Amino acid sequence: IKHSNEQSGGGEGVEVVRNQPDTHPQHGLGQLTEKRIYLNSKLPSWVSVFVPRVFYVTEKAWNFYPYTITGLTILFFPPHTHIRIETRFENNNGDNNNVFGDRPTPAESVSHLDILIDPIPDKHYKETEDLSRWVSEKTGRGPLVEGWRKDSTPIMCSYKRVQCSFEVYGFQGKTEDFIHRNIQDILLVGHRQAVAWTDEWHGMSLEDVREYERQIQEQTNSKLKSTQNNNTAAPRPAYSRSMSVTDERSLKKMGVKTMAMSDPSTSTLPHSTVRLNSTPE
Repeated sequence: IKHSNEQSGGGEGVEVVRNQPDTHPQHGLGQLTEKRIYLNSKLPSWVSVFVPRVFYVTEKAWNFYPYTITGLTILFFPPHTHIRIETRFENNNGDNNNVFGDRPTPAESVSHLDILIDPIPDKHYKETEDLSRWVSEKTGRGPLVEGWRKDSTPIMCSYKRVQCSFEVYGFQGKTEDFIHRNIQDILLVGHRQAVAWTDEWHGMSLEDVREYERQIQEQTNSKLKSTQNNNTAAPRPAYSRSMSVTDERSLKKMGVKTMAMSDPSTSTLPHSTVRLNSTPE
């Protein structure tokens, strides 16, 4: 919540749509949070050409601690991009290779993130959040030193299973790599901050947490909306884009309905690809 507040401004950031108790059809009662994440300026140039001027990602998260589900939907390009992140917290140093209980994760598909030594983008570095210098006054913990995962107590690991889907020919691999890379940066920064800010949340009751969330959410939404209203950027010039697809299966993946066509062998027209034209604004 605090991280979202810090990242909001200039017409971009995180808007909290709702944060309330909710019942999940499979996991029962939990806390549902829905957010809109506005991030036009953070997109690479090869993505920004496809999206509208006001672009956001919708995030829905269900918290059934120690298990959570986060789903993100990006509605800028057919078919929609979906990201699913499952999280489970356990009191160990990351040595459980089947934490979700359904199938062991192959070693080559596991990334171990170290909040002390793994690099983060320079723009996110703060000396007050450098865990090699951090000391908690309330708990007496810190600073962390190399090898801390073997000797530190208490210790908790946040296990994440990330799945993403972007089925657009020519962009799939590049886009999925971009998503995974950015999620890794977000997780590193977020978990560093969770430790560095220990003295701000240690000792809170659940009621204290909900009240803190309410106050910060109101501040964040107000900050985001005021900067959006004051944004006088020139409108993006109108443009069109086209994509060529050659088969019915590809069209269906893109959500395009097809109709029966006559046998090309009996047609007098030359066979060609199907071209879709659109004007996004």
